[in-house]
Amino acid sequence: MAHALIVDDDENTRESMAALVEAEGFTTACAADLRAAHIQLTRQQPDIVLIDLHLPDGDGLDLIDAIENRSETEIILITGNASVDTAIAALRAGAADYLVKPVNIARLRSILQRVPKASDLKSQIGALRSELRRVGYFGHMLGKSPIMSVLYDQISRVAPTAATVLLIGESGTGKELAAQTLHEMSRRPKQPFMAVNCGAISPNLIESEMFGHEKGSFTGADRQHRGYFERADGGTLFLDEITEMPIELQVKLLRVLETGKFMRIGTDKEVETDVRVIAATNRDPEAAVASGKLRADLYHRLNVFPIQMPPLRDRVGDVELLAQRFLDELNQAHDTHKTFPPEGLGKLAAHRWPGNVRELRNFVQRAYIMGEEVIDIGSALSLVASPSETEAPAPETVIEIPVGMSLAAAEKQLILAAFAMYGGVKKYTAEQLGISLKTLYNRLEEYGLQGAGVEGGEITAKATSAD
Repeated sequence: MAHALIVDDDENTRESMAALVEAEGFTTACAADLRAAHIQLTRQQPDIVLIDLHLPDGDGLDLIDAIENRSETEIILITGNASVDTAIAALRAGAADYLVKPVNIARLRSILQRVPKASDLKSQIGALRSELRRVGYFGHMLGKSPIMSVLYDQISRVAPTAATVLLIGESGTGKELAAQTLHEMSRRPKQPFMAVNCGAISPNLIESEMFGHEKGSFTGADRQHRGYFERADGGTLFLDEITEMPIELQVKLLRVLETGKFMRIGTDKEVETDVRVIAATNRDPEAAVASGKLRADLYHRLNVFPIQMPPLRDRVGDVELLAQRFLDELNQAHDTHKTFPPEGLGKLAAHRWPGNVRELRNFVQRAYIMGEEVIDIGSALSLVASPSETEAPAPETVIEIPVGMSLAAAEKQLILAAFAMYGGVKKYTAEQLGISLKTLYNRLEEYGLQGAGVEGGEITAKATSAD
């Protein structure tokens, strides 16, 4: 039976929490101060520790260092102050989560229900490491390079906690796969995992998609709608392209992260949710803060545990591994036996792959379709030269914007000029303009050019969601 240690100087709080914890199937031990807590730790290693932040003989955070095998113990800090600084200090000190007094009973039950046996979680992580040594897989990710081993170690350490994770990396580096792996290695793998691309939702709809709305709250709201935070309750919510979220909505997101509560559009009734948030961006987050794209307070709340996703060009040896795996999947799906020549894999490794793993996967699929039984890598690569691999076009076009021109008209003139200068390649046009690919798609659609241009070497017929 799992064991819980409750450390609080208020007797009524200790007794009420002990009764609730025991009702969830735990044995319990209680302590009124740090000294008594140290004694209890020597008697039995707990599976979960509930620690009051302020104790008569010290700070509750001081007890964390005394807990052996912290990776196998769920540490929950209890505080009367729900500030961002307190939450971040608790999570960085090793706490898996924190509760605000008066303790929310439903949230405490949710935490207790997701506490697995320590040996189960340890075995799960050990199995993943064994699989990595065998074939290079770690959760949903594939790679054996040294830089990926560092990434896997970071994920292993933070996954069992409730800490918010910020994934930072170029498009196509596998941020959503990393988020799925974090979820499946967490203490809530049987609960929902929901992914939201903040840059792919209309600014007019994103609040409703995130938090939901009541019937009749606006034109077209013909029924109640449960948002992502409500549907992901108990699980993990992955917020991709977080810097594309409207600033006014970032305030509401910060409040949910701090309090675990939100309101649907059209009501003042609060809804409670227990969601672990993993955010991602392909921008420099500090630059996004400086430019006003990301609120500083939200950035600091998300940046509890930042993880840098390595680009494919830095993953020595992984290009060949990934390419062969993608080809194997295609052969299996279509009952074929196409192969890469040995020297062909070396040519793949020499390519820089500015679109990272996504670009490599798309390339393998095109090469498979066009290739014979032995795929000619050289010929296939000759078709994917991109502006990032040559010198950037010189900015020869000069735009004159007269005083009095509307911002919308000026924006249209700038976008169309850049689109023409970069040969209609949407990805590089968006990068040079400093906007998301989704934003560029939307603008081109407004200008009646949604079918124009190319993306990654392929003709683009319509706007699609960007990673």
